[in-house]
Amino acid sequence: MDISKVNGKRAMIVLIATLAWPTILEQLLQTIVVYADTAMVGALGKEASAAVGLITPVTWLTNAPAFSLGIGVMAFIARKNGAGDYKDLKKASVQGIYLSIIVGLIIGIVMMGLSSNLPYWMGGEGNVARDAGKYLLITGAGFLFRSLDMVIGCTIRGVGDTRTPMIVNLLMNIVNIIGNFFFIYETRYITIGTISFKVFGAGYGVAGAALGTTVSALFGGIVMLIVLWKNDKLSPHGESKRVDRHIMYQCVRVGVPLALQRIVVFTGYVVFVAEVADLGTVLLAAHSIAITAEEMVYIPGFGMQDAGATLIGNAMGAGDEKKLDRLSKMLILITVGIMTITGGLLFAFPGQVMSIFTKDAEVIRNGIVVLRMVAVSEPIYGALIMMEGIFNGVGNTKTTFIVGVTTMWIVRVLMTYICIHVFHLGLVAVWSCMIAENVTKATIIGILYLKGVWKKGAVRYS
Repeated sequence: MDISKVNGKRAMIVLIATLAWPTILEQLLQTIVVYADTAMVGALGKEASAAVGLITPVTWLTNAPAFSLGIGVMAFIARKNGAGDYKDLKKASVQGIYLSIIVGLIIGIVMMGLSSNLPYWMGGEGNVARDAGKYLLITGAGFLFRSLDMVIGCTIRGVGDTRTPMIVNLLMNIVNIIGNFFFIYETRYITIGTISFKVFGAGYGVAGAALGTTVSALFGGIVMLIVLWKNDKLSPHGESKRVDRHIMYQCVRVGVPLALQRIVVFTGYVVFVAEVADLGTVLLAAHSIAITAEEMVYIPGFGMQDAGATLIGNAMGAGDEKKLDRLSKMLILITVGIMTITGGLLFAFPGQVMSIFTKDAEVIRNGIVVLRMVAVSEPIYGALIMMEGIFNGVGNTKTTFIVGVTTMWIVRVLMTYICIHVFHLGLVAVWSCMIAENVTKATIIGILYLKGVWKKGAVRYS
């Protein structure tokens, strides 16, 4: 992909669509698998749903360092690729592997070490906390391969190949669903038409869902390594395997602020969910399922964000500032348009979406209210998602770090604590705080974007 050869509004839209559709489809497929996970676990009852919901923000938190370092590698590679400077691409891919192994081992060990206590610290009790602990232990054991999948996927996207990571993640999703089918449920008889046959099941419940996730991560990490090895621009084959401190530093200095932001922000999510847990199992289940349901709305935005960060990095490497400005505005408008449509669909059909995951009438009723609330704010959230992608694409992750941490802890966490423990309000107040945090962050990032802070703080690679 050579951004310097793309001219005209129509050609730019075609370029955005060409690069974005595989990442959007990949994100959608991943969300469908999350839907499948939630629905399959939800069939076990609201306690199982609450257990997975309790540990979900921890999963986001543990994914943050690997994904952020992957963005650091992708930003470096996209900039070098856009400038036509190919000599460091393979060296960067080697450093990316080392970074993914380091962070994967560390995070995996921490996950396993905290698995027996963390769910209780978050306010979980009884079966909910015990099942959440099992989920964390099992997924922690395979986190090294999840780290490889995330970092290498970002590395490959850096040279404009968004289709290959999409295909790998599609296969991972299939492995995950098949694993869930056999690991979650007991051995049972399935009837299709007039034919009935016995299907093996391990009957592991929530732990079975974790095992399916871990097997798919193992598959994805290995396949992604093979794909990288066969990529002409990035293959480490024949390249020095030594640690290149200079290139690693270039990647880390972009990835670390983003990692810190995500760690602090997702720690806020953990505290946020712990506060929701104080409302009881029914409202925790409603909150958890509604969060999962909302993913289908904003995941296309994150698919656009991945593509946008790559395009912005390439454009900056090409050195055409006017084209860079036009591209950034176009990316924001397209993302807002997509999320306006998906938000409208969520507003129209919240009950149908909730009923995919649970048959509990009380859980569905509470979920419908908060989903309609958040659906109205999705266009603003879409603008925020893409603006963050633009900042990340030029390597200006320090700005999003400061804004993200401040709004999360002051607007979402502190306000939620006050609503629950001081005013004794319920789930509607909690989601109002969540929406207020997104709107506040979008407003601040939007002002900084309009003032050109994203370009002024861009990382300059040597």
